[in-house]
Amino acid sequence: MNVRKCHDHVSKRVVVLAGCTALVLALTGTGAQAAPRDAARQTLGAGDGWGSYGTGTTGGAAADAAHVYTVTTWEQFRAALADGGTAPRIIKVKGMIDAVSEGCEAFAAEGYDLRKYLAAYDPAVWGHDRPVSGEQEELRAASAARQDKAIKANVPADTTIIGVGKGAGILGGSLQIKGVDNVIVRNLTFEAPVDCFPQWDPTDDGNTGAWNSEYDGVVVYGSSHVWIDHNTLTDGRHPDSSLPTYFGKTYQQHDGLLDVVRGSNHVTVSWNSFRDHDKTMLIGNSDSATADDAGKLKVTLHHNRFEGIVERAPRVRFGQVDSYNNHFVVTDDQKWGYVYGIGKESRLVAEHNAFTLAKGLSPAKILKKWSEAPVTANGNVVNGRAVDLIAVHNAEIPGETLQSGAGWTPALRTRVDPAKAVPGIVDARAGAGRVC
Repeated sequence: MNVRKCHDHVSKRVVVLAGCTALVLALTGTGAQAAPRDAARQTLGAGDGWGSYGTGTTGGAAADAAHVYTVTTWEQFRAALADGGTAPRIIKVKGMIDAVSEGCEAFAAEGYDLRKYLAAYDPAVWGHDRPVSGEQEELRAASAARQDKAIKANVPADTTIIGVGKGAGILGGSLQIKGVDNVIVRNLTFEAPVDCFPQWDPTDDGNTGAWNSEYDGVVVYGSSHVWIDHNTLTDGRHPDSSLPTYFGKTYQQHDGLLDVVRGSNHVTVSWNSFRDHDKTMLIGNSDSATADDAGKLKVTLHHNRFEGIVERAPRVRFGQVDSYNNHFVVTDDQKWGYVYGIGKESRLVAEHNAFTLAKGLSPAKILKKWSEAPVTANGNVVNGRAVDLIAVHNAEIPGETLQSGAGWTPALRTRVDPAKAVPGIVDARAGAGRVC
């Protein structure tokens, strides 16, 4: 086990980090006394990414005893979020809590029938030149509104949400960190919400049509000072491979795993595991959101593991995003589009990351140009070898020449590991169940 010791000669303490365990050993004249750290009251360390900027991120660390909750059901969880006014709070999630325990049928409006919906909007009947409308679309929308109300949980300011030990998480719920400041989310497994009622848009995808779904696992919307740490986010029991096909297109029931959008700012995403998902993470959700997003969307991603991810890890618009010491794994049996999406007015710095690509996959696809924007990509390794990601992209991808040099240098980094060491370090410690 990798153990690091940092000696504080002023306070006469020794901090020992071993795996996910953190102990503070108070040295006394008669020996050493160990006291475990309360992870529920842990705050984001100084200099640890954009989330530490300015006032930093402390979540509910200041909560009094009356505002510390332990929840075991979705109903208890939402009640704890709503209780207590503006007081700081800590919510401890014990076990897996299910937001859709009664299944999709519980949300269906009377009269909605997927078979009738498919018959009404079959392109052979409806065509591709106008959006769907009519009785079944109205019933689908009413059903979707019921699900929306049931599975979203709004997180107030000054809140810490943390899983208790191993095996804690949320199934099918959507965590909404919206219009607030100072939130911490740690040590939880999020199984991505399944949209029970996707909408068919016959005009999408070049007028060939597509199924569009709602609900992200975690949404940071117009919020600041957020720390997302040591979580596992995945499609879980409902991979895209299990979804049916209608009208020649996958009946897509997933949206994103973690999106940071609409003027959000100062966010650190660390030591998480993102697994088996298509459109994983947006930082900035629209080219037209200049008024909200310009000068914001400052996000740090470090020591995260991505495996089985098709695209958007992340796709970036506007933001100064620092992505370092992450491990990206692309297997030979998965779909793969790209890792980093370079979008409108983005300033991405991607450094000291490790990429493990299946045989025959080119590192030229790691970067994807959506708009004209500069990017810094230094010190990265692919299958253990140093690769200039911009140079290989520009050499192999016609018509997508990327500019080198994002124009800023990240300063908020507490630990930068050599890229070649990243797979061993990150794989051993990223994800839920590894915070003590």
